[in-house]
Amino acid sequence: MRNPYDVLGVPKGASEADIKKAYRKLAKAYHPDRNAGDAKAKDRFAEANSAYEILGDAGKRGQFDRGEIDAEGKPRATGFEGFGGGRAGGFGGFENAARGRGPGGAGGMGEDIFSHLFGEAFRAGGAGPGPREAPKGEDVAAELNVTLEQVASEEKLRLSLPHGRDVDVVVPRGVVDGQVIRLRGLGNPAGRGAPGDALLTIRILPHARFTPDGADLRVSVEVPLEDAVLGGPIRVPTLTGAVEMRIPAMTSSGRTFRLKGKGLPKKDGTRGDLFATTAVALPAAEDAALTDYAKARRTARVD
Repeated sequence: MRNPYDVLGVPKGASEADIKKAYRKLAKAYHPDRNAGDAKAKDRFAEANSAYEILGDAGKRGQFDRGEIDAEGKPRATGFEGFGGGRAGGFGGFENAARGRGPGGAGGMGEDIFSHLFGEAFRAGGAGPGPREAPKGEDVAAELNVTLEQVASEEKLRLSLPHGRDVDVVVPRGVVDGQVIRLRGLGNPAGRGAPGDALLTIRILPHARFTPDGADLRVSVEVPLEDAVLGGPIRVPTLTGAVEMRIPAMTSSGRTFRLKGKGLPKKDGTRGDLFATTAVALPAAEDAALTDYAKARRTARVD
Protein backbone atom coordinates (compact mmCIF):
# COMPACT_ATOMS: atom_id res chain seq x y z
CA MET A 1 0.00 0.00 0.00
CA ARG A 2 1.09 3.57 -0.66
CA ASN A 3 2.22 5.93 2.08
CA PRO A 4 -0.97 6.81 4.03
CA TYR A 5 -0.10 10.53 3.92
CA ASP A 6 -0.01 10.32 0.11
CA VAL A 7 -3.27 8.36 0.05
CA LEU A 8 -5.13 11.04 2.03
CA GLY A 9 -3.25 13.87 0.32
CA VAL A 10 -2.02 15.50 3.53
CA PRO A 11 1.49 16.49 4.68
CA LYS A 12 3.25 14.61 7.45
CA GLY A 13 2.65 17.47 9.89
CA ALA A 14 -1.12 17.63 9.21
CA SER A 15 -3.42 18.15 12.18
CA GLU A 16 -5.91 15.54 13.35
CA ALA A 17 -8.74 17.71 12.01
CA ASP A 18 -7.13 17.99 8.55
CA ILE A 19 -6.60 14.23 8.40
CA LYS A 20 -10.21 13.56 9.36
CA LYS A 21 -11.46 16.09 6.80
CA ALA A 22 -9.36 14.57 4.01
CA TYR A 23 -10.49 11.05 4.88
CA ARG A 24 -14.19 11.97 4.96
CA LYS A 25 -13.89 13.64 1.57
CA LEU A 26 -12.36 10.52 -0.02
CA ALA A 27 -14.74 8.13 1.76
CA LYS A 28 -17.71 10.10 0.49
CA ALA A 29 -16.39 10.24 -3.07
CA TYR A 30 -15.48 6.54 -3.35
CA HIS A 31 -18.08 4.90 -1.10
CA PRO A 32 -19.46 1.65 -2.64
CA ASP A 33 -23.02 2.97 -2.37
CA ARG A 34 -22.15 5.76 -4.81
CA ASN A 35 -19.92 3.70 -7.09
CA ALA A 36 -21.67 0.37 -7.58
CA GLY A 37 -19.65 -1.92 -9.83
CA ASP A 38 -16.66 0.45 -10.01
CA ALA A 39 -13.64 -1.66 -9.04
CA LYS A 40 -11.24 1.30 -9.01
CA ALA A 41 -13.51 3.26 -6.68
CA LYS A 42 -13.74 0.22 -4.41
CA ASP A 43 -9.94 0.01 -4.26
CA ARG A 44 -9.58 3.74 -3.55
CA PHE A 45 -12.22 3.47 -0.82
CA ALA A 46 -10.42 0.56 0.83
CA GLU A 47 -7.07 2.35 0.49
CA ALA A 48 -8.41 5.52 2.12
CA ASN A 49 -9.92 3.52 4.94
CA SER A 50 -6.65 1.67 5.59
CA ALA A 51 -4.73 4.95 5.58
CA TYR A 52 -7.13 6.49 8.09
CA GLU A 53 -6.82 3.45 10.34
CA ILE A 54 -3.18 4.45 10.80
CA LEU A 55 -3.24 8.25 10.65
CA GLY A 56 -6.55 8.58 12.52
CA ASP A 57 -5.07 6.78 15.53
CA ALA A 58 -2.46 8.81 17.39
CA GLY A 59 -0.63 5.71 18.59
CA LYS A 60 -0.43 4.02 15.19
CA ARG A 61 0.48 7.31 13.50
CA GLY A 62 3.41 7.70 15.86
CA GLN A 63 4.53 4.14 15.18
CA PHE A 64 4.36 4.74 11.42
CA ASP A 65 6.26 8.02 11.65
CA ARG A 66 8.98 6.29 13.66
CA GLY A 67 9.17 3.46 11.12
CA GLU A 68 7.92 0.83 13.57
CA ILE A 69 5.01 -0.24 11.32
CA ASP A 70 4.53 -0.15 7.56
CA ALA A 71 1.73 1.40 5.49
CA GLU A 72 -0.48 -1.62 6.19
CA GLY A 73 0.01 -1.34 9.94
CA LYS A 74 2.26 -4.40 10.12
CA PRO A 75 5.40 -4.35 12.27
CA ARG A 76 8.54 -3.70 10.24
CA ALA A 77 11.00 -6.58 10.49
CA THR A 78 14.29 -5.44 11.94
CA GLY A 79 17.12 -6.14 9.52
CA PHE A 80 19.90 -8.58 10.17
CA GLU A 81 22.60 -6.05 9.35
CA GLY A 82 25.72 -6.89 11.27
CA PHE A 83 24.69 -10.49 11.90
CA GLY A 84 28.04 -12.19 12.01
CA GLY A 85 29.65 -9.00 10.66
CA GLY A 86 28.10 -9.46 7.19
CA ARG A 87 26.63 -6.90 4.77
CA ALA A 88 22.98 -5.82 4.71
CA GLY A 89 20.83 -8.55 3.20
CA GLY A 90 23.41 -11.28 3.91
CA PHE A 91 24.64 -13.26 6.87
CA GLY A 92 28.37 -12.69 6.82
CA GLY A 93 30.42 -15.87 6.63
CA PHE A 94 27.25 -17.99 6.62
CA GLU A 95 25.75 -16.44 3.50
CA ASN A 96 27.10 -18.90 0.93
CA ALA A 97 26.32 -21.92 3.02
CA ALA A 98 22.82 -20.68 3.72
CA ARG A 99 22.13 -20.22 0.01
CA GLY A 100 23.44 -23.62 -0.97
CA ARG A 101 26.74 -22.42 -2.43
CA GLY A 102 29.03 -23.35 0.39
CA PRO A 103 29.58 -26.43 2.52
CA GLY A 104 26.62 -28.76 2.33
CA GLY A 105 25.56 -27.53 -1.13
CA ALA A 106 21.92 -27.04 -2.06
CA GLY A 107 19.80 -28.27 0.76
CA GLY A 108 22.89 -28.67 2.94
CA MET A 109 23.35 -27.98 6.63
CA GLY A 110 23.65 -24.21 6.19
CA GLU A 111 20.22 -23.95 4.61
CA ASP A 112 18.71 -26.31 7.17
CA ILE A 113 19.99 -24.18 10.06
CA PHE A 114 18.55 -20.92 8.76
CA SER A 115 15.34 -22.53 7.54
CA HIS A 116 14.83 -23.82 11.06
CA LEU A 117 15.48 -20.40 12.54
CA PHE A 118 13.56 -18.24 10.09
CA GLY A 119 11.09 -20.60 8.42
CA GLU A 120 9.78 -20.22 4.88
CA ALA A 121 10.60 -16.49 4.89
CA PHE A 122 14.27 -17.48 4.61
CA ARG A 123 13.63 -20.08 1.92
CA ALA A 124 11.75 -17.56 -0.18
CA GLY A 125 14.58 -15.04 0.09
CA GLY A 126 17.50 -17.33 -0.59
CA ALA A 127 16.59 -20.76 -1.91
CA GLY A 128 14.07 -20.16 -4.66
CA PRO A 129 10.37 -19.28 -4.54
CA GLY A 130 8.42 -20.24 -1.43
CA PRO A 131 4.76 -21.25 -1.23
CA ARG A 132 2.32 -18.72 -2.63
CA GLU A 133 -0.27 -17.22 -0.31
CA ALA A 134 -3.82 -18.30 -1.12
CA PRO A 135 -6.13 -15.55 -2.44
CA LYS A 136 -8.01 -13.56 0.18
CA GLY A 137 -11.81 -13.55 0.26
CA GLU A 138 -13.92 -10.62 -0.95
CA ASP A 139 -14.64 -7.71 1.37
CA VAL A 140 -18.26 -6.94 2.24
CA ALA A 141 -19.83 -3.53 2.92
CA ALA A 142 -22.36 -2.83 5.67
CA GLU A 143 -23.82 0.15 7.52
CA LEU A 144 -24.52 0.63 11.21
CA ASN A 145 -26.99 3.29 12.35
CA VAL A 146 -26.25 4.61 15.82
CA THR A 147 -27.81 7.23 18.07
CA LEU A 148 -25.85 9.90 19.90
CA GLU A 149 -26.74 8.15 23.15
CA GLN A 150 -25.12 4.95 21.86
CA VAL A 151 -22.03 6.85 20.79
CA ALA A 152 -21.82 8.53 24.20
CA SER A 153 -22.13 5.25 26.10
CA GLU A 154 -19.82 3.28 23.74
CA GLU A 155 -22.58 0.68 23.57
CA LYS A 156 -22.12 -2.81 22.13
CA LEU A 157 -24.50 -3.38 19.21
CA ARG A 158 -25.55 -6.48 17.26
CA LEU A 159 -24.98 -6.24 13.49
CA SER A 160 -26.06 -8.60 10.71
CA LEU A 161 -23.52 -8.71 7.88
CA PRO A 162 -24.57 -9.24 4.23
CA HIS A 163 -23.50 -12.91 4.25
CA GLY A 164 -25.78 -13.62 7.23
CA ARG A 165 -23.31 -13.61 10.09
CA ASP A 166 -24.25 -11.68 13.25
CA VAL A 167 -21.47 -9.90 15.13
CA ASP A 168 -21.27 -7.63 18.16
CA VAL A 169 -19.75 -4.23 17.44
CA VAL A 170 -18.64 -1.68 20.03
CA VAL A 171 -19.13 1.91 18.87
CA PRO A 172 -15.52 3.22 18.83
CA ARG A 173 -14.44 6.39 20.56
CA GLY A 174 -14.08 9.44 18.37
CA VAL A 175 -16.29 8.03 15.61
CA VAL A 176 -17.72 10.52 13.10
CA ASP A 177 -20.66 10.20 10.76
CA GLY A 178 -19.66 8.43 7.55
CA GLN A 179 -16.49 6.91 9.02
CA VAL A 180 -15.63 3.43 7.73
CA ILE A 181 -14.32 0.83 10.14
CA ARG A 182 -12.56 -2.30 8.92
CA LEU A 183 -13.59 -5.49 10.71
CA ARG A 184 -10.77 -7.83 9.77
CA GLY A 185 -11.64 -11.40 8.82
CA LEU A 186 -15.41 -10.86 8.81
CA GLY A 187 -15.86 -10.74 5.03
CA ASN A 188 -16.52 -13.56 2.58
CA PRO A 189 -14.53 -16.80 2.96
CA ALA A 190 -12.09 -17.91 0.26
CA GLY A 191 -11.41 -21.62 0.45
CA ARG A 192 -7.92 -22.09 1.86
CA GLY A 193 -7.21 -18.35 1.84
CA ALA A 194 -7.92 -15.85 4.59
CA PRO A 195 -11.46 -14.42 4.65
CA GLY A 196 -12.04 -10.87 3.47
CA ASP A 197 -12.89 -7.95 5.73
CA ALA A 198 -16.16 -6.19 6.53
CA LEU A 199 -16.13 -2.46 5.76
CA LEU A 200 -18.58 -0.93 8.20
CA THR A 201 -19.86 2.60 7.56
CA ILE A 202 -21.07 4.38 10.70
CA ARG A 203 -24.20 6.53 10.31
CA ILE A 204 -25.02 8.78 13.26
CA LEU A 205 -28.75 9.36 13.33
CA PRO A 206 -30.14 12.92 13.69
CA HIS A 207 -31.15 13.86 17.24
CA ALA A 208 -34.22 15.83 18.27
CA ARG A 209 -32.25 18.10 20.62
CA PHE A 210 -28.51 17.79 20.11
CA THR A 211 -26.34 18.66 17.12
CA PRO A 212 -22.88 17.03 16.99
CA ASP A 213 -19.84 19.13 16.10
CA GLY A 214 -16.95 16.68 16.12
CA ALA A 215 -16.80 15.45 19.71
CA ASP A 216 -18.72 18.51 20.92
CA LEU A 217 -22.48 18.85 21.13
CA ARG A 218 -24.71 21.89 20.71
CA VAL A 219 -28.14 22.38 22.25
CA SER A 220 -30.67 25.20 22.55
CA VAL A 221 -32.02 25.81 26.06
CA GLU A 222 -35.25 27.67 26.72
CA VAL A 223 -34.88 30.16 29.60
CA PRO A 224 -37.91 31.75 31.31
CA LEU A 225 -37.92 35.53 31.11
CA GLU A 226 -37.61 36.02 34.85
CA ASP A 227 -34.54 33.75 35.03
CA ALA A 228 -32.96 35.58 32.10
CA VAL A 229 -33.48 38.93 33.84
CA LEU A 230 -32.56 37.90 37.38
CA GLY A 231 -30.05 35.14 36.66
CA GLY A 232 -29.74 31.94 38.65
CA PRO A 233 -29.83 28.18 38.04
CA ILE A 234 -31.41 26.61 34.95
CA ARG A 235 -31.70 22.98 33.84
CA VAL A 236 -29.68 21.94 30.78
CA PRO A 237 -30.24 18.58 29.04
CA THR A 238 -27.29 16.29 28.33
CA LEU A 239 -27.06 12.82 26.79
CA THR A 240 -26.81 11.34 30.29
CA GLY A 241 -29.49 13.41 32.01
CA ALA A 242 -30.21 17.06 32.84
CA VAL A 243 -27.70 19.08 34.88
CA GLU A 244 -27.91 22.44 36.61
CA MET A 245 -26.11 25.49 35.29
CA ARG A 246 -26.11 29.06 36.62
CA ILE A 247 -26.55 32.00 34.26
CA PRO A 248 -25.84 35.64 35.08
CA ALA A 249 -28.54 38.31 35.35
CA MET A 250 -29.67 39.95 32.10
CA THR A 251 -28.84 36.98 29.91
CA SER A 252 -30.09 37.55 26.37
CA SER A 253 -31.16 34.99 23.78
CA GLY A 254 -28.29 33.58 21.73
CA ARG A 255 -25.73 33.59 24.53
CA THR A 256 -23.71 30.36 24.61
CA PHE A 257 -22.32 28.60 27.68
CA ARG A 258 -19.91 25.66 27.75
CA LEU A 259 -20.37 22.58 29.92
CA LYS A 260 -17.00 20.87 29.92
CA GLY A 261 -16.86 17.11 29.36
CA LYS A 262 -20.55 16.71 28.52
CA GLY A 263 -19.96 15.90 24.84
CA LEU A 264 -18.99 12.69 23.02
CA PRO A 265 -16.02 10.38 23.74
CA LYS A 266 -12.71 11.12 22.00
CA LYS A 267 -10.09 8.59 20.93
CA ASP A 268 -7.82 9.59 23.81
CA GLY A 269 -10.51 8.75 26.40
CA THR A 270 -11.49 12.34 27.17
CA ARG A 271 -14.82 13.87 26.17
CA GLY A 272 -15.89 16.84 24.14
CA ASP A 273 -17.95 19.69 25.55
CA LEU A 274 -21.62 20.69 25.43
CA PHE A 275 -22.39 24.20 24.19
CA ALA A 276 -25.77 25.43 25.44
CA THR A 277 -27.29 28.46 23.69
CA THR A 278 -30.04 30.35 25.52
CA ALA A 279 -33.44 31.13 24.03
CA VAL A 280 -35.37 33.51 26.29
CA ALA A 281 -39.04 32.55 26.48
CA LEU A 282 -41.92 34.94 27.18
CA PRO A 283 -44.80 33.83 29.44
CA ALA A 284 -47.31 31.57 27.65
CA ALA A 285 -50.27 33.64 28.92
CA GLU A 286 -50.67 37.42 28.94
CA ASP A 287 -49.04 39.07 31.95
CA ALA A 288 -50.51 42.47 32.84
CA ALA A 289 -47.54 43.57 34.92
CA LEU A 290 -45.11 42.65 32.16
CA THR A 291 -47.24 44.43 29.59
CA ASP A 292 -47.37 47.62 31.69
CA TYR A 293 -43.59 47.43 32.20
CA ALA A 294 -42.99 47.05 28.47
CA LYS A 295 -45.27 50.02 27.68
CA ALA A 296 -43.44 52.19 30.20
CA ARG A 297 -40.07 51.17 28.72
CA ARG A 298 -41.28 52.00 25.22
CA THR A 299 -42.60 55.41 26.29
CA ALA A 300 -39.34 56.25 28.05
CA ARG A 301 -37.41 55.25 24.95
CA VAL A 302 -39.53 57.44 22.68
CA ASP A 303 -39.30 60.41 25.01
